[in-house]
Amino acid sequence: MTVDRAVLAFAGVMVLISVLLTTFVSPLFIWFTVFIGLNMFQSAFTGLCPAAMVFRKLGLKGDCATNP
Repeated sequence: MTVDRAVLAFAGVMVLISVLLTTFVSPLFIWFTVFIGLNMFQSAFTGLCPAAMVFRKLGLKGDCATNP
């Protein structure tokens, strides 16, 4: 698995968890979903993604363009 795919999978899981928490625990967990969305948005423009940094340190390969 590449870093790109790991980040996408992680973001998807976190969004699903935040939706479940919002639905079943407290509506205030919607702010968790907002945080995830803002992080994804800023990452698209800055290239800075904390999750990608963590996955690289865990030993995952680079993105698809550099490591097919």
